[in-house]
Amino acid sequence: MASRKESTSVSSTAMASTGGTLDSPVKQIQIEGLVVLKIIKHYQEEGQGSEVVQGVLLGLVVDDRLEITNCFPFPQHTEDDADFDEVQYQMEMMRSLRHVNIDHLHVGWYQSTYYGSFVSRALLDSQFSYQHAIEESVVLIYDPIKTAQGSLSLKAYRLTPKLMEICKEKDFTPEGLKKANIGFEQMFEEVPIVIKNSHLINVLMWELEDKSTVADKHELLNLSSSNHLEKSLQLLMDRVDDMSQDIVKYNTYSRNLSKQQQQKHQYLQRRQQENAQRQSRGEPPLPEEDISKLFKPPQPPPRMDTLLIAGQINNYCQNVKEFTSQNLGKLFMAEALQGHN
Repeated sequence: MASRKESTSVSSTAMASTGGTLDSPVKQIQIEGLVVLKIIKHYQEEGQGSEVVQGVLLGLVVDDRLEITNCFPFPQHTEDDADFDEVQYQMEMMRSLRHVNIDHLHVGWYQSTYYGSFVSRALLDSQFSYQHAIEESVVLIYDPIKTAQGSLSLKAYRLTPKLMEICKEKDFTPEGLKKANIGFEQMFEEVPIVIKNSHLINVLMWELEDKSTVADKHELLNLSSSNHLEKSLQLLMDRVDDMSQDIVKYNTYSRNLSKQQQQKHQYLQRRQQENAQRQSRGEPPLPEEDISKLFKPPQPPPRMDTLLIAGQINNYCQNVKEFTSQNLGKLFMAEALQGHN
């Protein structure tokens, strides 16, 4: 899971292009190996299929490094638990951890994902609330499906400063997003992760590796990929369909807006002609009218949802690219081994 070295970097292609530097107070995230195990254990116990599990991250900030030293899950509750207060539950948990001298500072939250499906309005609103209240907050995204393929998938994201300003102003209109010059590439920024283990845990991992069976090690060379790839492509096609529907809505809005502009122009021309005729007859001109009341502009479709869909499509493409590149490497390796036999 984590490396046997003192600290191991878990890096991947950033969802947002940051040009090598991050415009945020957090440049790196250091996670204790125990926190990673707790997140994985939480999903294994309560996560089923596409069901999402979430929890709270605790730790502290050291210079430009965010150290995550502990976490606890959000309990699963049904509609019958109407009196359950999540805020009160979090406060009691952090108070209990403080009493036993464990880091209790709130530094973010974590969430599992189903085939990389995490870019949504709910995640955006939640992360904005966290980041607005605690500037260094991050969200950890754990992908159990990709982890089951042989490599730990744990990524940390933050909202970019541009997106934070838009969310504060709540201006999600096409004009507002165009003025801010923001696309799906500038919505989230990925922060590099380092998993840190103590020397005692490193020794334990050495012992566990020695006791593991040979069959378990061969799981990394499994060439079957049809189910994972098929599901990823299906989700990708669903998102492309959603994007097509949003494009149709925007095209309809553009046509209606253009049609209304023509009607407004024709109306103004008729009034000018009529006023010219009245002036030639020595009559007073027509009274001024509020054009905006006569021609109410059509309501533009929300563009933020379209940006989120585009970001999710980009994420699916990155996942398919990473998965297929790994499997191509396995195929070339298998071909070389077969040639030697």
